Amino acid sequence: MLNFDQANSLAEFEAVHTRLQDTAYRATESDVNSARNAYLKLDAALMGDIEPERSAPIGSGYAAAPAAAAAAAAAAAAAAAAVAPTEPVVVSTSTSRRFPRWLVPAVVLGVIVIGIAAYFSFAPRGNSDMDQGITAYRAGQREVAVSAFTKASRDDPKAPLPHIWLARMARDVGNFTLAGQELNNALQLDPNNALALREMGASLLQQGNAELARRFYVRAVQADPTDKMSQGYLGCALMRLNRVSEGTTFITRAGPGPWSNCAAPAGAVGQSTTQPPPIPH
Repeated sequence: MLNFDQANSLAEFEAVHTRLQDTAYRATESDVNSARNAYLKLDAALMGDIEPERSAPIGSGYAAAPAAAAAAAAAAAAAAAAVAPTEPVVVSTSTSRRFPRWLVPAVVLGVIVIGIAAYFSFAPRGNSDMDQGITAYRAGQREVAVSAFTKASRDDPKAPLPHIWLARMARDVGNFTLAGQELNNALQLDPNNALALREMGASLLQQGNAELARRFYVRAVQADPTDKMSQGYLGCALMRLNRVSEGTTFITRAGPGPWSNCAAPAGAVGQSTTQPPPIPH
């Protein structure tokens, strides 16, 4: 059904569709014209006519939503696969109708509807549930935050971040059992997730298990050597274990922060601090 010129137009439409996958990209006038041109060529193919190349003016009734790109891409791929590189391209000049006129609008409408459905099914979406949850958490709206993080974990079962935030909220209220379960879920999904490792260290340090907390902080620093918070609280865990020299090294490396309260007073080498350090949020 497609000639070489029509296939090229649809291939250009696919290129527009690819660029639009980047949410920061804004369609240009050239992109819009490519989409409209492909729409017209597809219409011509369905009608059985060979139309000369043309572009619809801005504001015409042929404005095509980016959603139709999925259908156009499939048509372009099929056209390209149908013509072997060594075969000549045969352009039909027949003006006979392959479809009754009444069927053409229905077919075109069906293609557009399928394209729209495919776009909204597979197009990348913003992380709105996570954003909503974090905003609600910082505003003290715990129920809203829990609901948003839970929905985010259901929508993307492979994402560790919702579990990390649910663990953080559980730790805030002293529910270390739930916090541990959520962090275990996050680390099963991503064993080298620096944030999950750091949160596990924080939970264990808050419970007084300095040795196990140290191990998780070490893994967090290995996963993200630039994380000052993991370095600082690794120093705190070492201080708790009377490893003052090593602890001071990590606290100094991390620079000023809440973990600075863990530093031993001058001349107190070999002694650990008695007050527990603040746990990061």
